[in-house]
Amino acid sequence: MVSKGQIKLVKSLEMKKSRRREGLFVAEGPKVVGDLLRAGFTPHSIFSTVEREGAQLVTEEELRRLSFLQHPQEVLAIFHLPAATDKQNPDSEHHTSLALALDGVQDPGNVGTIIRIADWFGISTVYCSPDTADAYAPKVVQATMGSLAHVRIIYCDLVELLSKANCPIYGTLLDGQDIYKQKLSNEGIIVMGNEGNGISESVRKLITNPLLIPNFNAKDETAESLNVAIATAITCSEFRRRS
Repeated sequence: MVSKGQIKLVKSLEMKKSRRREGLFVAEGPKVVGDLLRAGFTPHSIFSTVEREGAQLVTEEELRRLSFLQHPQEVLAIFHLPAATDKQNPDSEHHTSLALALDGVQDPGNVGTIIRIADWFGISTVYCSPDTADAYAPKVVQATMGSLAHVRIIYCDLVELLSKANCPIYGTLLDGQDIYKQKLSNEGIIVMGNEGNGISESVRKLITNPLLIPNFNAKDETAESLNVAIATAITCSEFRRRS
């Protein structure tokens, strides 16, 4: 039987301050939980409606009481946050491959999808500004569909990071150069900006290779912009197509 204390702990982990205080986060579903376990994430507790090694057996009703999902998916796990989630040493990175940097991307779904995109395109590191949505929030974890297990997330001061980076710094800007006509490297940092305001001015100044995803619609009335996750996918795809 699930205790009130267990339910209280799980529900508290919806809040960033609670995740940081407890050093824990929640993941749900066989795919996400399984990928995190295989990647070496340390479980605190596992609740499952089917027999599973190391899991507490619960009823579907109990799982619904624990879950953040409208339709719970068989298993919910509490994991320990990886060490140094907020403070790692980006100075040690030589950027001999591609990395992503998220500058104030605040929608959890976008952040989770971008982590999944990074995983798909073989990008192993995603840097995040402090005001980017927390990668270990329940909605972000679910949106990654397990890719959180394969991508290293580093929260840091992007201005400090980029000012010391000895590599090309790319960024998608409205006044950038057509991505399909530019020389693209197989190393460097690709910056993606906030959903409404784009890349911040302080970060923008450090971009060495501004890029534009052109609009091919000749009509007068078109979409004003692309969703940041979609723009990330297009950008990563073009980089990988050239490699």
